[in-house]
Amino acid sequence: MGGREAILAIHTRRVPVATDVELELIARGTPGFVGADLENLVNEAALLAARQDKELVSMSDFDMAKDKVLMGTERRSMVIGEEEKRTTAWHEAGHALVAKLLAEHTDPVHKVTIIPRGPALGLTQQLPKADRLSLTKSFAMAKLAVLMGGRVAEELVFGHYTTGASNDIKQASDIARRMVTEFGMSDKLGPVAYGGEEETVFLGRDFGNSSRSYSESTAQLIDEEVQGLVRAGEVKAKALLTEHRALLDKMAGALLERETLDAEDIDALVDGRDLAPREKVSIPTYRERAQQKKEKSRATSIFGQPKPVAG
Repeated sequence: MGGREAILAIHTRRVPVATDVELELIARGTPGFVGADLENLVNEAALLAARQDKELVSMSDFDMAKDKVLMGTERRSMVIGEEEKRTTAWHEAGHALVAKLLAEHTDPVHKVTIIPRGPALGLTQQLPKADRLSLTKSFAMAKLAVLMGGRVAEELVFGHYTTGASNDIKQASDIARRMVTEFGMSDKLGPVAYGGEEETVFLGRDFGNSSRSYSESTAQLIDEEVQGLVRAGEVKAKALLTEHRALLDKMAGALLERETLDAEDIDALVDGRDLAPREKVSIPTYRERAQQKKEKSRATSIFGQPKPVAG
């Protein structure tokens, strides 16, 4: 994180940044970024500020640029039905609330949105406080609960499931399988690695032979343990959201109203405080900017002096 902060300081030397820009916070929110990624982030923030005719690049520009790089471009033109929007709001609120209630064992929630980005209709973003090089079983179990929080919220509020949880289920299943087969976090199977069937296939190896180094009964036990871990995360999420159902509804309602909530907004909702007023940022489209330039050129003479206005 210190290295990323130093790289950001280099790339922002010739960029007019506002006083509210915190390079340490940006560095914390960009784990895994290399120098070229950070340079691209600074350039993207500068472009966003230029499109709004700003003289300085503010922290909001960096946040928008980071969201674009990490979560994909916003698809505001995508038409979403009211019922589907409500489902997405409660789904993402379920993720965010479980993560907030399990803050001691998981990464803090940075932002939650119901604005479509990439293939997703909504996203909940968590950022680590520091670079994480290893994980504990408690962290992995909390992550499973957070992933299942969206599906559980759908069941509690609407009484049915949607396909919106498909990627969450895939991530939870992958984490649980690695806990069992690689990390030795299963009480029944113990500290033994069972990853033989995923080994790399080299030239000359018989493709017809299976590289699995354990029996069918062990494979069945692995499947049962994986299912048990995912179910345990689902049970934990359901207990938390059932207990804090009123807060879940309040957070989803705020999402429907604001579309995006940051960490401060989530803290205010949990603490029972009113949300701070938010300044609406409007970025002109290409057509709007072209029209502005056209009008500006009409109001200026060929000598660069403003034309006199009648009256």
